[in-house]
Amino acid sequence: MGVKNSDRFIVAYNRIEKTLSMKVDDNGYLPFYRLIDKAKIKNSVVRKYKDDLREFGDLRNAIVHHRTDIDYVIAEPHDDIVERIEEIEQRLSNPLSVGALFGCKVHTLQASDHLTLALRMMRDNKFSQVPIYKEGKFKGLITAAGITYWLAGQSTEDSISREIPTLSTVYDYEKRKESFEFVEKDLSVYEADDYFKRAISRGTRLEALLITENAEPDEDLIGIITPFDLLRIR
Repeated sequence: MGVKNSDRFIVAYNRIEKTLSMKVDDNGYLPFYRLIDKAKIKNSVVRKYKDDLREFGDLRNAIVHHRTDIDYVIAEPHDDIVERIEEIEQRLSNPLSVGALFGCKVHTLQASDHLTLALRMMRDNKFSQVPIYKEGKFKGLITAAGITYWLAGQSTEDSISREIPTLSTVYDYEKRKESFEFVEKDLSVYEADDYFKRAISRGTRLEALLITENAEPDEDLIGIITPFDLLRIR
């Protein structure tokens, strides 16, 4: 006889409850609902699944408190419910990091390089931005919008300048020079999603999150995340 869905559910629920208790670092007992409310303040995974977790709490109470026999429960969860709680338990216990999901070779250019090089790189790789460096230090992002602003600044009534600028010159036309943030490789992908959401709530927009070992700008870039990239985890 296989393991009952209710037993699988309770095991996953107990693991979630233990994980939440560790995240809120509370030595006393807190009801499951209170654990959710406290943990969601700092934990993006809990914030994302708070409604599911509350429903799991109700279902757990129905299973445990209304049990009429050792082999009978009033609410035997469907397969999809059990799979859902087990999936969320894994995401809480072992959140996927940005380094694991988005780590890759990052194409960069120098501020002294010409715009044609950046345009070719963006075309060939379907990039919308390129990190640039000056004298070994990170300078900023060259974006499609910045290139457009530069182009508009060079045009006259009936002609466009044929001069090919350096990326340093184009960067001067970037309207939002702080359109990025550095994040550490161990950051949860759900926490990364929150970076973009918080920027929008402040009335700004992030072009990218730049991944390094410890979120330091003088470290090597080991990955880059755009808002479009995060659609795969939502």
